[in-house]
Amino acid sequence: MNQDLLISLPAILIAIVCHEYAHGYVAYKLGDDTAKNEGRLTLNPIKHIDPVGFLSMLFFKFGWAKAVPVNAANFKNPKKGMFYVGLAGPLTNFIIAFLTAVIIRILENYSIQLNEYLYIFLIFLLYYNVMLGIFNLIPLPPLDGSKVLISLLPNKWNYYFYKYERYLYILTVIFIMSNGASKVMGPFVNAMMNFLVRFILGGQIS
Repeated sequence: MNQDLLISLPAILIAIVCHEYAHGYVAYKLGDDTAKNEGRLTLNPIKHIDPVGFLSMLFFKFGWAKAVPVNAANFKNPKKGMFYVGLAGPLTNFIIAFLTAVIIRILENYSIQLNEYLYIFLIFLLYYNVMLGIFNLIPLPPLDGSKVLISLLPNKWNYYFYKYERYLYILTVIFIMSNGASKVMGPFVNAMMNFLVRFILGGQIS
């Protein structure tokens, strides 16, 4: 295992744990305690790791965590509840990415010499949070975009979505393994990272 892979591990874990915790927390606040009852309202990374998604993040730079269980029937407004829960994860990742860029800016403003490994870690933390946020907005299961899409679709379309969900999941895996995710989503991730860096740090990531 090379150096970058080792440094990226804690960045990946922070990104996926905060992402999934946000789903569970918002669901709990909206009246659904399913995640809490199943032990998913926790910062323990082991509870949130999806083996396939985690390995995909390590080796293909794109992936996902284990979906937090949600029972939309517990929400006062199921569709609105699923919409908020679906967006909670990506929004949390974008907030962490922004704060990471701010931390780098503050350290540079005060001319604090960053350890090389710490700097690489912060860049990875920025990358994986941007990636997880953008990638999860794709409307394919098990990604959050699928939950958002379901919340916006008329009820009659939900049946067909759930009927073919398992096949769409396979399509998502193929999309990543074939390097399609990097080709399609890579430019969006790099664009957002460079926006954050230019806006906050006054530079650009090559």
